[in-house]
Amino acid sequence: MIRLPLQTVRLRGLLFAALVCFTMSAAAAGLRVSWEKNFLKISGDELPGGTIEINYLEAFCRSGSTHQRWDKTTIPHRTELIAADKAGQRIQLRTVVEPNVEVLHDIRADADEVEFNLTAKNLGAEFADVQWFQPCMRVDRFTGGNQSNYVGRCFIFTERGLTTLDRVRRTEEAIYRGGQVYVSRGVSTNDVNPRPLSPEQPANAIIGCFSADGKHLLANAWDTPQELFQGVIVCIHNDPRIGGLKGGETKRLRGKIYFLKNDPQSLLQRYQHDFPAHREPPSRRPGGS
Repeated sequence: MIRLPLQTVRLRGLLFAALVCFTMSAAAAGLRVSWEKNFLKISGDELPGGTIEINYLEAFCRSGSTHQRWDKTTIPHRTELIAADKAGQRIQLRTVVEPNVEVLHDIRADADEVEFNLTAKNLGAEFADVQWFQPCMRVDRFTGGNQSNYVGRCFIFTERGLTTLDRVRRTEEAIYRGGQVYVSRGVSTNDVNPRPLSPEQPANAIIGCFSADGKHLLANAWDTPQELFQGVIVCIHNDPRIGGLKGGETKRLRGKIYFLKNDPQSLLQRYQHDFPAHREPPSRRPGGS
């Protein structure tokens, strides 16, 4: 057995302790996640309002949802916590969607983002009509707004570039009044929220909002969006698409929540890096040339 000099052992111990302190300090300075009673909480020392709450998850939905009552659309589900680290950097959840769909969630917090990696599997032999689901992100603390005015601080990207929701064309007729649905490219307008459908189509898969002091932005993106949605409480949605599952089929989904300085161009660069399949040619990029 090789014996290291005492000085070397002590140096390694000091380096290890320094690494642990640095890791703990970085975790404390960044974002943290927790989950309890169906609510995912994102917290951070620099996060305006201190905490973002997400109803995770509000609903799983069948096809034909646009033109039918909500109780005919939603599928019973239950979510449980599988694991969580003490630093608040990672949690794992398991959702069972009746009768035989299992969704595993791996959620990780970093300095300025939270990443979602999901695996949805049909454990049964029959087709499961699980088309999309709803994480409902409450943004009242972050925007400092209420139901009457917060849309002016929320945004999507349209062919005109970043567009606040008070400047996006709206409709009012639907099974349920209030809110506004922005249907993602390639998704049937028969399979979205039964709220008013905006005539404008999002140019990408980002929905976000600005902080009350205007210094930061919060944005959510998924690789397979079903819809972007301004809700009927002080909330915004980026509702991911599963698209149904054949017997035994598995699908993987990935999403991110970004917490950045108020710099939409940096947001777009991060999004295009993280979701390269969503990149547009220069002539079609929002605000591009």
